Amino acid sequence: MTDAGYLTIGKVVKRLQERYPDLSVSKVRYLEDEGLLNPSRTPGGYRLYSQNDVKRLETILYLQKNRFMPLSVIKEELERGEATTSMPSAEAATMASEVDSEEVVNKLHAIDRVPELLGVSVTFVKQLSEAGVITLQRSPHGRDLVDGKDFALIRTCEELRRFGIGAKNLRQYVTAANRESSMFEQALIVYARTGMGAVEQTEEARQQFDAAFNEMLLLTNRVRDALITRQIKQSFKGMTS
Repeated sequence: MTDAGYLTIGKVVKRLQERYPDLSVSKVRYLEDEGLLNPSRTPGGYRLYSQNDVKRLETILYLQKNRFMPLSVIKEELERGEATTSMPSAEAATMASEVDSEEVVNKLHAIDRVPELLGVSVTFVKQLSEAGVITLQRSPHGRDLVDGKDFALIRTCEELRRFGIGAKNLRQYVTAANRESSMFEQALIVYARTGMGAVEQTEEARQQFDAAFNEMLLLTNRVRDALITRQIKQSFKGMTS
């Protein structure tokens, strides 16, 4: 078996250490203990890794390093078959670097292409849709489509998972956004009538309107940040006193 492309744990670590300098024999064994790897064994108990095992390990390390995904999430996605079993191709890497381009943002994308474009699982995108964070659209053939304009939001939500904040936790922000949007609409109508006079459909009026909206967002974000910061500091002060 050792002559059929199988590697010992030491050779696996040596092969991958150039890309992942922190990789060690003990870390690979830890991943095995956590159920993410299942190498073959010789009659004497030595671990032997196939090429598929090595690719799976590469996937785990890549998702940890570049997508900041916890092992529990990686394990779940590997078991569901939604995490790619190899490193991203050059084409995928290029697409990822261009994900914010106008061409990508202004298109609808099949949901099964999101892992390639964003490094985010299909399951998580569907969870965001169920939570109301994004809205999926349907193609004439019944396929789920993701709006490219939501890509930045999806990536932000993915980053929050590093802190244990999942799609369900974000429902409260959807509810808050619905309430705040009504407040903004009323305030902007008042501003348009008092600050700009009669509402005119001119480019200058639209620019003034956009500038006012952006300033309102900035100011309300400051209020929100200050209130949350104060509450968190009070909570931790109580815990440490």
